[in-house]
Amino acid sequence: MIVITTPTGNIGRQVLKTVLAAGAPVRVIVRDPSRLPADLRPQVEIVEGSHGDPAVVDRAFAGADAVFWLVPADKTAPTVRAAYVDFARPACEAFTRHGVRRVVSISALGRGFPGDAGHVTATLAMDDLITGTGVAYRAVTCPSFMDNLLRQAASIRDQGTFSSPTPGDRKVPTCAIRDITTVSTRLLLDSTWTGSASVPVLGPEDLSFDDMARILSEVLGKPIRFQRTPDEIFVSSLRKFGHSEAMAQALLAMASAKSRGLDNVEPRTAVATTPTSFRQWCQEVLRPAVLG
Repeated sequence: MIVITTPTGNIGRQVLKTVLAAGAPVRVIVRDPSRLPADLRPQVEIVEGSHGDPAVVDRAFAGADAVFWLVPADKTAPTVRAAYVDFARPACEAFTRHGVRRVVSISALGRGFPGDAGHVTATLAMDDLITGTGVAYRAVTCPSFMDNLLRQAASIRDQGTFSSPTPGDRKVPTCAIRDITTVSTRLLLDSTWTGSASVPVLGPEDLSFDDMARILSEVLGKPIRFQRTPDEIFVSSLRKFGHSEAMAQALLAMASAKSRGLDNVEPRTAVATTPTSFRQWCQEVLRPAVLG
Protein backbone atom coordinates (compact mmCIF):
# COMPACT_ATOMS: atom_id res chain seq x y z
CA MET A 1 0.00 0.00 0.00
CA ILE A 2 1.33 3.44 -0.99
CA VAL A 3 -0.03 6.46 0.87
CA ILE A 4 0.00 9.77 -1.01
CA THR A 5 -0.32 13.12 0.75
CA THR A 6 -1.40 16.32 -1.06
CA PRO A 7 -3.08 14.31 -3.86
CA THR A 8 -4.80 17.42 -5.23
CA GLY A 9 -1.67 19.61 -5.24
CA ASN A 10 0.54 20.41 -8.23
CA ILE A 11 2.99 17.60 -7.47
CA GLY A 12 0.81 15.17 -5.54
CA ARG A 13 -1.87 14.90 -8.20
CA GLN A 14 0.72 13.95 -10.82
CA VAL A 15 2.31 11.41 -8.49
CA LEU A 16 -1.14 9.94 -7.78
CA LYS A 17 -1.96 9.49 -11.47
CA THR A 18 1.41 7.92 -12.25
CA VAL A 19 1.36 5.51 -9.31
CA LEU A 20 -2.19 4.43 -10.14
CA ALA A 21 -1.21 3.91 -13.79
CA ALA A 22 1.46 1.48 -12.57
CA GLY A 23 -1.24 -0.57 -10.85
CA ALA A 24 -0.13 0.01 -7.27
CA PRO A 25 -2.72 0.06 -4.44
CA VAL A 26 -3.09 3.64 -3.18
CA ARG A 27 -4.51 5.37 -0.13
CA VAL A 28 -4.72 9.18 -0.09
CA ILE A 29 -4.95 11.74 2.67
CA VAL A 30 -7.06 14.65 1.49
CA ARG A 31 -8.86 17.49 3.24
CA ASP A 32 -11.60 17.73 0.60
CA PRO A 33 -12.27 14.47 -1.29
CA SER A 34 -14.46 16.32 -3.81
CA ARG A 35 -11.29 17.89 -5.23
CA LEU A 36 -10.00 14.48 -6.33
CA PRO A 37 -10.66 13.78 -10.03
CA ALA A 38 -13.95 11.89 -10.28
CA ASP A 39 -12.40 9.09 -12.34
CA LEU A 40 -9.71 8.45 -9.73
CA ARG A 41 -11.87 8.36 -6.59
CA PRO A 42 -13.04 4.75 -7.06
CA GLN A 43 -9.41 3.65 -7.48
CA VAL A 44 -8.14 4.86 -4.10
CA GLU A 45 -8.82 4.49 -0.41
CA ILE A 46 -9.60 7.92 1.04
CA VAL A 47 -8.66 9.15 4.51
CA GLU A 48 -10.20 12.57 4.98
CA GLY A 49 -8.34 15.25 6.91
CA SER A 50 -4.93 16.87 7.33
CA HIS A 51 -1.73 14.84 7.36
CA GLY A 52 -0.60 17.06 10.23
CA ASP A 53 -3.36 15.55 12.39
CA PRO A 54 -2.21 12.63 14.60
CA ALA A 55 -5.53 10.78 14.29
CA VAL A 56 -5.54 11.11 10.50
CA VAL A 57 -2.01 9.80 9.94
CA ASP A 58 -2.62 7.02 12.45
CA ARG A 59 -5.47 5.75 10.26
CA ALA A 60 -3.71 6.41 6.98
CA PHE A 61 -0.38 4.76 7.75
CA ALA A 62 -1.78 1.51 9.16
CA GLY A 63 -0.58 -1.25 6.83
CA ALA A 64 1.32 1.17 4.57
CA ASP A 65 4.54 0.09 2.86
CA ALA A 66 5.49 3.51 1.49
CA VAL A 67 4.45 7.13 1.93
CA PHE A 68 4.77 10.10 -0.40
CA TRP A 69 5.26 13.04 1.97
CA LEU A 70 4.84 16.68 1.00
CA VAL A 71 4.14 19.50 3.45
CA PRO A 72 1.36 21.82 2.21
CA ALA A 73 2.05 25.56 2.06
CA ASP A 74 0.96 27.37 5.21
CA LYS A 75 1.42 31.11 4.74
CA THR A 76 -0.14 31.91 8.13
CA ALA A 77 2.07 29.66 10.29
CA PRO A 78 3.52 31.33 13.41
CA THR A 79 7.05 30.18 12.47
CA VAL A 80 8.56 28.41 9.50
CA ARG A 81 9.76 25.63 11.80
CA ALA A 82 6.17 25.07 12.93
CA ALA A 83 5.08 24.86 9.29
CA TYR A 84 7.54 22.05 8.50
CA VAL A 85 9.07 20.35 11.53
CA ASP A 86 6.13 20.54 13.92
CA PHE A 87 3.70 19.63 11.15
CA ALA A 88 5.68 16.44 10.48
CA ARG A 89 5.95 15.24 14.11
CA PRO A 90 2.67 13.25 14.18
CA ALA A 91 3.60 11.54 10.91
CA CYS A 92 7.03 10.60 12.23
CA GLU A 93 5.46 8.98 15.28
CA ALA A 94 3.04 7.10 13.01
CA PHE A 95 5.87 5.91 10.71
CA THR A 96 7.42 4.19 13.72
CA ARG A 97 4.18 2.94 15.24
CA HIS A 98 2.98 1.30 12.03
CA GLY A 99 6.34 0.10 10.71
CA VAL A 100 6.21 2.10 7.48
CA ARG A 101 9.15 0.87 5.40
CA ARG A 102 9.87 3.73 3.00
CA VAL A 103 9.16 7.47 2.79
CA VAL A 104 9.72 9.70 -0.23
CA SER A 105 9.55 13.42 0.45
CA ILE A 106 9.85 16.61 -1.58
CA SER A 107 12.70 18.59 -0.09
CA ALA A 108 15.17 21.33 -1.02
CA LEU A 109 18.77 21.80 -2.04
CA GLY A 110 21.16 23.49 0.36
CA ARG A 111 22.46 20.93 2.86
CA GLY A 112 25.56 22.47 4.46
CA PHE A 113 24.89 26.03 3.27
CA PRO A 114 25.81 28.49 6.05
CA GLY A 115 23.25 30.74 7.70
CA ASP A 116 19.47 30.91 7.73
CA ALA A 117 17.71 30.00 4.50
CA GLY A 118 14.14 30.28 5.74
CA HIS A 119 11.92 27.60 4.25
CA VAL A 120 14.94 25.57 3.14
CA THR A 121 16.46 25.47 6.63
CA ALA A 122 13.14 24.29 8.07
CA THR A 123 12.70 21.69 5.31
CA LEU A 124 16.14 20.21 5.96
CA ALA A 125 15.36 20.08 9.69
CA MET A 126 12.21 18.15 8.79
CA ASP A 127 14.35 15.73 6.75
CA ASP A 128 16.51 15.15 9.82
CA LEU A 129 13.43 14.50 11.94
CA ILE A 130 12.13 11.89 9.50
CA THR A 131 15.55 10.26 9.14
CA GLY A 132 15.73 9.99 12.92
CA THR A 133 12.76 7.60 12.93
CA GLY A 134 14.87 4.95 11.20
CA VAL A 135 12.52 4.66 8.22
CA ALA A 136 14.15 4.22 4.82
CA TYR A 137 14.06 7.76 3.45
CA ARG A 138 14.63 9.54 0.17
CA ALA A 139 14.51 13.33 0.13
CA VAL A 140 13.92 14.50 -3.44
CA THR A 141 15.89 17.76 -3.25
CA CYS A 142 14.87 20.49 -5.64
CA PRO A 143 15.83 24.03 -6.62
CA SER A 144 13.10 26.50 -7.61
CA PHE A 145 10.39 25.04 -9.85
CA MET A 146 9.94 26.26 -13.41
CA ASP A 147 6.21 25.91 -12.73
CA ASN A 148 6.37 28.75 -10.18
CA LEU A 149 6.40 31.14 -13.15
CA LEU A 150 2.77 30.22 -13.83
CA ARG A 151 1.89 32.49 -10.89
CA GLN A 152 3.17 35.39 -12.99
CA ALA A 153 1.46 34.42 -16.25
CA ALA A 154 -0.79 37.50 -16.16
CA SER A 155 2.15 39.85 -15.63
CA ILE A 156 4.10 38.17 -18.43
CA ARG A 157 1.10 38.52 -20.74
CA ASP A 158 -0.02 42.04 -19.82
CA GLN A 159 3.18 43.83 -18.76
CA GLY A 160 5.84 41.71 -20.42
CA THR A 161 7.64 41.30 -17.09
CA PHE A 162 8.30 38.79 -14.33
CA SER A 163 10.06 39.42 -11.05
CA SER A 164 11.93 37.98 -8.08
CA PRO A 165 14.05 39.33 -5.23
CA THR A 166 16.95 37.25 -6.60
CA PRO A 167 19.46 39.01 -8.94
CA GLY A 168 18.90 38.56 -12.65
CA ASP A 169 22.44 37.39 -13.43
CA ARG A 170 22.80 34.51 -10.94
CA LYS A 171 22.85 31.22 -12.89
CA VAL A 172 21.05 28.46 -10.98
CA PRO A 173 19.40 25.11 -11.68
CA THR A 174 15.63 24.95 -12.05
CA CYS A 175 13.43 21.90 -12.48
CA ALA A 176 10.02 21.01 -13.88
CA ILE A 177 7.36 19.41 -11.71
CA ARG A 178 6.94 16.66 -14.33
CA ASP A 179 10.54 15.54 -13.64
CA ILE A 180 10.03 15.67 -9.86
CA THR A 181 7.00 13.44 -10.39
CA THR A 182 9.01 10.94 -12.44
CA VAL A 183 11.76 10.67 -9.84
CA SER A 184 9.35 10.45 -6.90
CA THR A 185 7.18 7.82 -8.55
CA ARG A 186 10.17 5.66 -9.45
CA LEU A 187 11.26 5.69 -5.82
CA LEU A 188 7.77 4.92 -4.51
CA LEU A 189 7.40 1.92 -6.80
CA ASP A 190 10.89 0.54 -6.07
CA SER A 191 10.85 -1.57 -2.90
CA THR A 192 14.57 -2.44 -2.96
CA TRP A 193 16.23 0.69 -1.55
CA THR A 194 17.13 1.14 2.10
CA GLY A 195 18.83 3.72 4.30
CA SER A 196 18.61 7.48 4.01
CA ALA A 197 19.78 9.66 1.11
CA SER A 198 18.96 12.73 -0.93
CA VAL A 199 18.06 12.54 -4.62
CA PRO A 200 18.74 15.88 -6.37
CA VAL A 201 16.58 17.00 -9.30
CA LEU A 202 18.51 19.75 -11.12
CA GLY A 203 16.97 20.04 -14.57
CA PRO A 204 19.33 19.99 -17.58
CA GLU A 205 21.04 23.41 -17.22
CA ASP A 206 21.78 26.39 -15.01
CA LEU A 207 20.06 29.61 -16.11
CA SER A 208 19.78 33.13 -14.78
CA PHE A 209 16.53 35.10 -14.76
CA ASP A 210 18.02 37.20 -17.56
CA ASP A 211 18.55 33.97 -19.56
CA MET A 212 14.95 33.01 -18.85
CA ALA A 213 13.70 36.39 -20.06
CA ARG A 214 15.54 35.88 -23.36
CA ILE A 215 14.07 32.39 -23.79
CA LEU A 216 10.59 33.62 -22.87
CA SER A 217 10.89 36.40 -25.45
CA GLU A 218 11.78 33.88 -28.14
CA VAL A 219 9.05 31.40 -27.19
CA LEU A 220 6.29 34.02 -26.82
CA GLY A 221 7.40 36.14 -29.77
CA LYS A 222 7.48 39.40 -27.82
CA PRO A 223 9.92 41.16 -25.46
CA ILE A 224 9.85 39.83 -21.90
CA ARG A 225 11.91 41.51 -19.19
CA PHE A 226 13.03 40.39 -15.76
CA GLN A 227 12.91 42.95 -12.97
CA ARG A 228 14.35 42.48 -9.49
CA THR A 229 11.92 43.12 -6.64
CA PRO A 230 13.37 45.15 -3.73
CA ASP A 231 13.33 43.20 -0.47
CA GLU A 232 10.93 45.55 1.31
CA ILE A 233 8.42 45.44 -1.55
CA PHE A 234 8.68 41.66 -1.69
CA VAL A 235 7.87 41.32 2.02
CA SER A 236 5.09 43.92 1.99
CA SER A 237 3.47 42.17 -0.97
CA LEU A 238 3.53 38.85 0.90
CA ARG A 239 1.91 40.49 3.92
CA LYS A 240 -0.74 41.97 1.67
CA PHE A 241 -1.62 38.50 0.40
CA GLY A 242 -2.01 37.03 3.87
CA HIS A 243 1.43 35.79 4.89
CA SER A 244 2.32 36.05 8.54
CA GLU A 245 5.35 38.17 9.33
CA ALA A 246 7.37 35.06 10.16
CA MET A 247 6.55 33.31 6.89
CA ALA A 248 7.17 36.43 4.81
CA GLN A 249 10.59 36.90 6.42
CA ALA A 250 11.36 33.19 5.91
CA LEU A 251 10.65 33.52 2.18
CA LEU A 252 12.93 36.55 2.04
CA ALA A 253 15.66 34.60 3.87
CA MET A 254 15.32 31.78 1.34
CA ALA A 255 15.52 34.22 -1.60
CA SER A 256 18.58 35.86 -0.05
CA ALA A 257 20.27 32.48 0.37
CA LYS A 258 19.52 31.59 -3.24
CA SER A 259 21.08 34.92 -4.26
CA ARG A 260 24.24 33.84 -2.39
CA GLY A 261 24.46 30.43 -4.09
CA LEU A 262 22.23 28.11 -2.06
CA ASP A 263 21.05 26.19 -5.14
CA ASN A 264 24.59 25.91 -6.52
CA VAL A 265 25.87 23.86 -3.56
CA GLU A 266 24.78 20.53 -5.08
CA PRO A 267 27.25 19.31 -7.76
CA ARG A 268 25.65 18.56 -11.11
CA THR A 269 25.91 14.87 -12.02
CA ALA A 270 24.40 12.79 -14.81
CA VAL A 271 21.98 11.20 -12.35
CA ALA A 272 20.83 14.56 -10.96
CA THR A 273 20.36 16.08 -14.41
CA THR A 274 16.71 15.68 -15.41
CA PRO A 275 15.46 16.11 -18.99
CA THR A 276 12.92 18.94 -19.20
CA SER A 277 14.62 22.15 -20.35
CA PHE A 278 13.27 25.59 -19.53
CA ARG A 279 12.63 26.22 -23.23
CA GLN A 280 10.66 22.98 -23.58
CA TRP A 281 8.66 23.77 -20.44
CA CYS A 282 7.88 27.27 -21.72
CA GLN A 283 6.70 25.91 -25.06
CA GLU A 284 4.56 23.14 -23.58
CA VAL A 285 3.28 24.66 -20.32
CA LEU A 286 3.80 28.41 -19.95
CA ARG A 287 3.00 29.49 -23.50
CA PRO A 288 -0.51 27.96 -23.46
CA ALA A 289 -1.12 29.51 -20.02
CA VAL A 290 -0.05 32.96 -21.19
CA LEU A 291 -1.65 32.95 -24.63
CA GLY A 292 -4.66 30.73 -23.94
